[in-house]
Amino acid sequence: MKKKILITSFDLAIGGVERSLIGLLNQIDYQRFDVDLVLFKHEGEFLPYLPSGPNLLPEIPEYTTFRKSIGQIAREGYYRIGLFRLMAKYISLFHGRMKHINEPGYLNIQYGWEFTNSFLPKLNNEYDAAIGFLWPHYFIGEKVKAKKKIGWIHTDYSNIDINKKVEAKMWGKVDKIVAVSEDCSKTFLNIFPDFRNKTTVIENILSPEFIREQAMMDNPIDLNKTSGKTILLTVGRLTPAKGLDDAVRACKELVEKGYDIAWYVVGYGPLENDLKKIIKELGMQSHFFLLGKKTNPYPFIKQCDIYVQPSRYEGKAVTIREAQILGKPVVITNFPTAKSQAVDGFDAIITPQNIEGIVKGIQNVIDNPGLRERLISNVCSKDYGNESEINKLYSLIEA
Repeated sequence: MKKKILITSFDLAIGGVERSLIGLLNQIDYQRFDVDLVLFKHEGEFLPYLPSGPNLLPEIPEYTTFRKSIGQIAREGYYRIGLFRLMAKYISLFHGRMKHINEPGYLNIQYGWEFTNSFLPKLNNEYDAAIGFLWPHYFIGEKVKAKKKIGWIHTDYSNIDINKKVEAKMWGKVDKIVAVSEDCSKTFLNIFPDFRNKTTVIENILSPEFIREQAMMDNPIDLNKTSGKTILLTVGRLTPAKGLDDAVRACKELVEKGYDIAWYVVGYGPLENDLKKIIKELGMQSHFFLLGKKTNPYPFIKQCDIYVQPSRYEGKAVTIREAQILGKPVVITNFPTAKSQAVDGFDAIITPQNIEGIVKGIQNVIDNPGLRERLISNVCSKDYGNESEINKLYSLIEA
């Protein structure tokens, strides 16, 4: 008899977590499992990529409020949710200012769920396993009946600010915790060592065949490929974590050193206007380009000369692995989980996490054709496919 599974996330907007969810849903054996999928909002550029296997349940109106403005929540009649969301916002801002942190958004999300949880409805269905794919995991922890509850970690816990007591309470209501890399697991367990026995690693599932097929779907005219020009590319949300402000400044230094480069960024996010301002102030309008949202980033990766990930922190950057699958020389900063992504000098250049490091890493690849060819040869010869990771999930469900 088939086991019944629930998988939950927020929506299918463009993002690494969402691409990873599509990868997971494509690998599940639907002859073996009945899968219900809860998306709090039925929207996002990746929605057309949703496979036919899972049964997408209807939206639950109260859960659609979590990325709406407080004014919109009030206009829709959810006054208590709006009031407690407002309280969460001000408490998280105060807490963040006091601790001088860069990411108070995590606190806002955490308190938003904690304060409004009692006003949110339960799901009536019962499951053999409930999987929360996107943090936080209040929904599967308290609103779903399941024999086993599994919560995913996609981020580096050493770089986010949370209320540890509230967070421990949430994780205490799941049976298994899945981190997407060993380093991601370590940063989590450094803060919550009591959860060691129920924490495991399952990497984001990537299909090289699918990525290569998607890379052939289009020929981007946005990339101005001319003779002698080096095309750099970064894919990611425009947030502090991605280090794109440092990227613009590194671009300026490379141009001043005489390098003919064009650096393109595929992605969107809250720092778009700030980045445009920096680009203008540094006079980089002819060298650094924000391309915005792209449902399929793979043709852009395929067309670039060097893929660069200048991040301050990552859980597991799917885009790095995708660039390697597409045979690109990769330059990444030494963020805390970088060594779980690549081997320095073999399938990437890992640079110090600053502007000077980014500049020298890119220079190294441009100036040394032998190094560049060796990196390309190594990534092309290595099998980055990990579809077998799905068996680890099966083991957790059936144990």
